[in-house]
Amino acid sequence: MSDKLNVWMICGGRSAEHQVSLQSAKSIASALDRQKYNLHLVTITKQGKWVSSGLLEDRTPPALEQVWEGDGSPGEELITSDGLGALAAKVSPVAEGSRPDGGNGRMVAFPVLHGPYGEDGTIQGLFEMLDIPYVGSGVLGSALSMDKAKSKEILFHKGIPVPKWISFNLGTGDVRTGRIPEIVATVIGYPCFIKPANLGSSVGITKVKHRSELDDAIHLARRYDTKILIEEAIDAREIECSVLGNGRAIASIPGEVVPEKEFYDYEAKYSDEGTELIIPADLSEEQVERVQHLAVRAFHALECCGMARVDFFFEKRSGRIIVNELNTIPGFTEVSMYPKLWEASGISYPHLLDRLIELALERYTEKKELSVDRD
Repeated sequence: MSDKLNVWMICGGRSAEHQVSLQSAKSIASALDRQKYNLHLVTITKQGKWVSSGLLEDRTPPALEQVWEGDGSPGEELITSDGLGALAAKVSPVAEGSRPDGGNGRMVAFPVLHGPYGEDGTIQGLFEMLDIPYVGSGVLGSALSMDKAKSKEILFHKGIPVPKWISFNLGTGDVRTGRIPEIVATVIGYPCFIKPANLGSSVGITKVKHRSELDDAIHLARRYDTKILIEEAIDAREIECSVLGNGRAIASIPGEVVPEKEFYDYEAKYSDEGTELIIPADLSEEQVERVQHLAVRAFHALECCGMARVDFFFEKRSGRIIVNELNTIPGFTEVSMYPKLWEASGISYPHLLDRLIELALERYTEKKELSVDRD
């Protein structure tokens, strides 16, 4: 029996960020130290099927390559979206041959799922119910950070600067929906950004410059979420900072994103060669310390643990540093800022993965020490 730690990487997912997840998973699979870990791959298709490629013996096997080409992967289907009974049976300790830890009692789940059903606390709740240690934030931290409106509300009340925003629920008959154009004009102003409240990778976002563009932008955002966020457009530099840790988190050096387009949209993040990533960002020592301080404060305010990338606006006119959002499962592609910032801060990609797994096991051990008895 192998004494290596079994890492079950779960990627894909039922969200518009499915393809980004696959790219991130491919990068992680290529960097994970096979001398320390047995890597198992599970792909969740857009239809909600869980498909296992089993143990990946090396970093680029044919089975792994096929995953990136389609919606699933070769192998055994674990579960469909009609229930979790099959998955629970799969990880049950009753039948040791089917255990995801290979029978040696050592495993950790590594969700690489961006957006809904992966970064929003849902799969984290599943891991909690099945008593499986997992990388990244827990249920609450994941859910709060995913909801960009709720996270801004909490950060604001913690005294952390955020952009002006409003949010409303189209799906629940929010009484303000008929007054949205008026509210935008008087509270937010133009230009502004219209976003799905629970999504990432700039999917479904529109920069609206005039009232005539508002309805179409809301309609686009509504394709991805029932909750819509409207946020002021700030003439700012886009600064990003990576955070790592549990109770005593640390922040990386900040970097700057300079998109060729008007704003950092999906294409600019993942395919636009004109986008420039400047590491480290051209900031004063005082500004760097301010970014790092706010990054850690925001991380703890939203009950995050493990990892997060904190995105900032550095307003050109005033010099204000404003927290835009937190991403609890940031991109891990070859061009993603989260690992690149840590590499520039002295932590290599493989060592970063080691540390994230260590943090997952540390948090799991702490929770296991809690009593479940009344006395």
